[in-house]
Amino acid sequence: MNHTRQEHLNQVRALMADAGIDAVIINKTDPHQSEYIGRHWAFLRRVSGFTGSAATMVVTRDRALLWTDSRYFIQANDQLQGSGIELMKDGLPDTPSIQQWLTANLTPGQKAGIDGMLFSATMARQLADTLAIHDIGLITDFDPIGDTWPDRSPLPADRVFIHEQQYAGQSASDKIASVLDKTYQSGADAIFLSSLDEIAWTLNIRAHDIHYTTVATSFLYLSPVEKVLFVDPVKIDNAVSDHLSEAGVHTLPYSDVLNYLTSLPDNIKVLIEPSNNSIALVNTLGNRTLEAESPIALMKSVKNDIQVAGIRAAMERDGVAMIKSLMEIERHINNDLTLTELDIKHIFRQQRSSCDLFYDESFGLISGFGPHGAIVHYEANETTNATIKRGGLLLIDSGGQYLDGTTDITRTIAIGGTPTPQQRHDFTLVMKGHIALSDAVFPRGTTGHQLDVLARQHLWHDGLNYLHGTGHGVGHFLNVHEGPQSIRLNHNPVALVPGMVTSNEPGLYREGQHGIRCENLLLTVPAMTTEFGQFLKFETLTLCPFDLTLFDTSMMTDDEIKWLNNYHRTVRDRLSPLLNSAERTWLEIHTQPLTK
Repeated sequence: MNHTRQEHLNQVRALMADAGIDAVIINKTDPHQSEYIGRHWAFLRRVSGFTGSAATMVVTRDRALLWTDSRYFIQANDQLQGSGIELMKDGLPDTPSIQQWLTANLTPGQKAGIDGMLFSATMARQLADTLAIHDIGLITDFDPIGDTWPDRSPLPADRVFIHEQQYAGQSASDKIASVLDKTYQSGADAIFLSSLDEIAWTLNIRAHDIHYTTVATSFLYLSPVEKVLFVDPVKIDNAVSDHLSEAGVHTLPYSDVLNYLTSLPDNIKVLIEPSNNSIALVNTLGNRTLEAESPIALMKSVKNDIQVAGIRAAMERDGVAMIKSLMEIERHINNDLTLTELDIKHIFRQQRSSCDLFYDESFGLISGFGPHGAIVHYEANETTNATIKRGGLLLIDSGGQYLDGTTDITRTIAIGGTPTPQQRHDFTLVMKGHIALSDAVFPRGTTGHQLDVLARQHLWHDGLNYLHGTGHGVGHFLNVHEGPQSIRLNHNPVALVPGMVTSNEPGLYREGQHGIRCENLLLTVPAMTTEFGQFLKFETLTLCPFDLTLFDTSMMTDDEIKWLNNYHRTVRDRLSPLLNSAERTWLEIHTQPLTK
């Protein structure tokens, strides 16, 4: 038993006992419903030891359970060893939801508790309604931390900086005007925002409050009368203050947000999206709320011409960094030099950081060799660090934050020697799906849910599958994971429209053997207009070759081989002018046309 984790659980249980709480639900998020969070809110990690980006815990008087999705099953199983915390594999048919588990294990009259700032209004209401059917209460102002975390990190104090219009393509004033116009159209007088990426996009500001994510910890209230950014004053310098003032925005301390909302006139209507704002904030607004989807998510997802041009330029620089990194890996292997998963991280960061306009990595690089590649969101550390050896597959998922764009790319490469038939078979199946999605043409109004089968069809034919989504939206010098669009099995009603950037990353994971994932970013663009309406297609933005040794061309159609050869020709044409002689030679070799 891990005594430190057990002590932390006992502290939570003591607070539960004092408050008359029989179960507490602990979310891995912050008051902004963020996927990636700062250390100040990393309480679930402190209690459980789990480091993945998606998890929820339930703690009762005698049990502790952690739910996470398929990306983290293997990782969670390892990290929870010895903790006494039970792993609940979310999404599997035999795994009850948190609500189902609570109603089955609590009795009428008992109470569950949550921190209302860390649960969206949508989630909290759904939970409360389900529990109420079984006469179980939900307390929404329970603090599971109290004074049990003496070394808790303070709120992020990183300075806010301006994302210049030369990269953003639109001024903050113009964005605010557009947001308020859509707010009025919905029948509201004002809009309140908690989502950090929406705030950063609207105001053309960035910060480094969360690793890899260029957002500033803040709330934003916009109305014709007043525009207020709630942010720690230490984060704002004179240049940013002037920038905000030009857009008509003034600042108040971050901690003033609840008091400010309480003081608003009773007759005002504030648009607030219940899925992106905490139940505590929504309850504070009370009857002043007009609950609706934020217009900003869709506005932000459709990149303007300047942003698209910036992304294309960033992809070229990122492609050069990828080629130099892959060449360095080959140099180590060919010369029998020691190379580990952590060395891979260093190589890629070093190459990207030398690129113009580089700011940071867009997420923690995944370098999974052999069996580690089957851990979907594996991140090597000093304990798990594996040595790269000939004969195995290396999965590298990486990306960069550049002032003019965000990148996200995954390549699976064979290390030395000849890949096995099994490796080539699995890789080719994944790539057949990748190509089918890349080459899709579809009518306007089509959703990612409707396209997802294209990426899975060949795997399904062999009785294979992957449990994560096929594609996520990508921000512009913002979050690498953004909505509102997605490509996945789960229904999402948001249609793909021109200007959206979405990932294409099917995969296959054989536990204990290898993992394969092949990812490019796609830009939705017009294809044609016929008597049947407007049709769309994808432009592949990412520029980096796939490992030719892993293709089994006997499994591929002529059209699939043609797509691959055309893609590699584009990579050569775009990147060759940016490379030196040795690098161009390497690229020529690794983009030779495939034939049957």
